[in-house]
Amino acid sequence: MSASPDPARPALPSRRTVLAGTGAGVLAATVLPGAVARAADGDPLGEYDVVVVGSGASGMTAALTAAKRGLSVLVVEKAPTFGGSAARSGAGIWLPNNSVILGAGVPDTPAKAATYLSAVVGPEVPADRQQAFLAHGPRMLDFVMAHSPLRFRFMDGYSDYYPHLPGGLPNGRSIEPDQIDGNVLGAELARLNPAYMPVPAGMVVFSQDYKWLNLAAVSARGLAVSAECLARGTKAALRGEKPLTMGQALAAGLRAGLQRAGVPVWLNSPLVDLVQEGGAVTGVVVEKDGVRGTVRARKGVIIGSGGFEHNAQMRAQYQQQPIGTGWSVGAKENTGDGIRAGQRAGAALGLMEDAWWGPTIPLPGEPYFCLAERTLPGGLIVNGNGTRFVNEAAPYSDVVHVMYEKDRGAVGSHIPAWLIVDQNYRNKYLFKDVLPTFAFPDSWYQSGAAKKAWTWDALAQQIGVPAGALRSTLNRFNAQAWSGNDADFHRGDTAYDHYYTDPNVQPNSCLAPIWAPPFHAFRIVPGDLGTKGGIVTDARARALRADGSVIRGLWAAGNASAAVMGHSYAGAGSTIGPAMTFGYVAANDIADA
Repeated sequence: MSASPDPARPALPSRRTVLAGTGAGVLAATVLPGAVARAADGDPLGEYDVVVVGSGASGMTAALTAAKRGLSVLVVEKAPTFGGSAARSGAGIWLPNNSVILGAGVPDTPAKAATYLSAVVGPEVPADRQQAFLAHGPRMLDFVMAHSPLRFRFMDGYSDYYPHLPGGLPNGRSIEPDQIDGNVLGAELARLNPAYMPVPAGMVVFSQDYKWLNLAAVSARGLAVSAECLARGTKAALRGEKPLTMGQALAAGLRAGLQRAGVPVWLNSPLVDLVQEGGAVTGVVVEKDGVRGTVRARKGVIIGSGGFEHNAQMRAQYQQQPIGTGWSVGAKENTGDGIRAGQRAGAALGLMEDAWWGPTIPLPGEPYFCLAERTLPGGLIVNGNGTRFVNEAAPYSDVVHVMYEKDRGAVGSHIPAWLIVDQNYRNKYLFKDVLPTFAFPDSWYQSGAAKKAWTWDALAQQIGVPAGALRSTLNRFNAQAWSGNDADFHRGDTAYDHYYTDPNVQPNSCLAPIWAPPFHAFRIVPGDLGTKGGIVTDARARALRADGSVIRGLWAAGNASAAVMGHSYAGAGSTIGPAMTFGYVAANDIADA
């Protein structure tokens, strides 16, 4: 068992980050002087105590914290909108021991949370970083509620992703934003990044509601939740409100906090590079409305600019093939600008090979990240050989890790995979936004993302797998579904497996046989919510070089930094919870200096 790192010293990066940082040092030596020269040539655009790069959850939390600590702050944002990937998301937030869940009676304790997080992420993430997240997360949430209109709701029943591990909670620790009236933003509301999946018109829907909306055709509670969502929408309309929930509420609430604090947010202002003087980061070069100039940061720069999911070159360099920028639902502006700038400044990089993965259907126009669809009873996932290879209801990141691991031995054997369901499934459950019994759009079939056939053998031919193998797989799966025991992959063994399922199906709400034609198949690829690798940071969110030394004046949080979750995923909101927390940590570290 390894000893805990000395909290007085930054934890040394792994061998992988050392190798990445070595390349960064060479690159910085050749590129950075040019960046400084360009800064000198550009127009001066202002001077602030802190410059925050990015207006997502980490960036806006950092900016709000710095402002309320008495510092002058500027946020620069590449996109014409604010909110980044957070605004597009369901905005689950995983924060152990926060005041919202404790007030709801969740039996969490610091010891339970520390035990669980350590079990989930393993030794690759330094213990002091884990502890910093757990210690500062609850404080961050109370701070945000005190200085913005945001309030939060416990996502009752949304299990931790590994509830069977020591300290795991079957009822969950996740929260989500409560409803916000978009009118609080005034004209700025028009610049909010749109949601990945818009809420149906006239309804107010929370993330937790989707579990039941999927079941509205077969469940009294599902029907009641649908009616409640409609009633919320009606009430909001009668009050003249513009109701926002999920990521839209989170981004709007943080932006409203910045408005109240007088923090400027420059949109259409991408980061070009960092400015360094005497080995310290002292500002940024940005293009504001197409004009390049320099903004000086007297106390520090915080990079919260998101990941590199839409940078094909970086994905090809760091990640396993096949990979596609078109398979990500992260904000399209996330092309790794902040990560690359940090690397040029000498920062080590970590976890660059990983992402917040999830089984995804590459639909025309935009990919669809599957949550309930692969878990509901009456479906399974097969590989290119027509056989099952994974617990379909497992945490979504794990499913993709298995796809890549097994594809590594025989390229094309597991990517793409196929989600197969029958008409009995289609008669009962919502699929994406297509109501039960309704036909899927023709474009799904034309693009090759969906297939349909009246027999198993015909479906096998359409998806290019051996018919005999698919028949054998389905016969075995159906026998296990009737018994309720998935002896092969243990689907239904944990509380998490049962979250997006149908409680009317017994004896295992995850499992039902596939027997009613026509049969439907959907192409499954390794999509993601964003990448999770980036600048290596310490427990104070300070950027580190490959030798573990601190780059003065530079902090990072969110998907621009190497995730505190390591290669795993503790629960719903393991992206946003740490992103906001380390944005808060970074700003406080600057203010405390």
